[in-house]
Amino acid sequence: MKTIKFFILAAAVLTLWVGCNKDNSTGTTRVKVRMTDAPANYEQVNVDVKAMVFKIDNDTAVNLNVTAGVYNLLDFANGLDTLIASNDVQSGKLSQVRLILGTNNSVKVDGVVYPLTTPSAQQSGLKLSMNSVLTPGVDYNLLLDFDANLSVVKTGNGTYQLKPVIRVITAATTGSIHGSIVTSLALPATVSATNGTTTYTTVTDDNGNFLVHGLPAGTYTVIVTPKLPFLPVTVSNVAVTVGIKAELTALAF
Repeated sequence: MKTIKFFILAAAVLTLWVGCNKDNSTGTTRVKVRMTDAPANYEQVNVDVKAMVFKIDNDTAVNLNVTAGVYNLLDFANGLDTLIASNDVQSGKLSQVRLILGTNNSVKVDGVVYPLTTPSAQQSGLKLSMNSVLTPGVDYNLLLDFDANLSVVKTGNGTYQLKPVIRVITAATTGSIHGSIVTSLALPATVSATNGTTTYTTVTDDNGNFLVHGLPAGTYTVIVTPKLPFLPVTVSNVAVTVGIKAELTALAF
């Protein structure tokens, strides 16, 4: 059986969510794990979440209280998310998060539901390498940002595979860019935001809205590429500030 290689697009980072009590001596940390997604050109992308395991101090395995079930990733696009796990865990160095998927994964294309094969994720779990210290008395929020458009791969024989493309991001250390397209004939459109040599992409939803999130502070060039025969539009010098959603003027083609 061919092994599926999983791609992690960014280094995983945990950030302070509420507050810190330096006198806390219980040795535990509260962590909330949320899941979100970038829009994709599918009707549904369903993932079967079964379990999640933290590896702390390189040897201690902590099973999280996961809300197991089948999640349509497209329900959590453009800034929406869902809480999938919340736990008080042992404090220490978090070196790995393992997301375990079941067998009930599928994609819906043109009204037809196709199974998504994910042998590696079903057997040993999707492993996300971490390098974060969980301090006693500090609450952390971890956001798993799927890219459903890149995660679903159509094979040569017409079947589909799930090769999860995930960024691990935190809202407290990033900003976002929001905008909309009012010309329905130009939809769907692809949106990219570039800062230096790094580019982040998304696609519009059915109503023409888009949100590029998980962006480090900086100045971005945004390119909106609509459906043909409409031509791309570039918006330069878009300033992104930590914790702030930058709003673009609605675009008409």
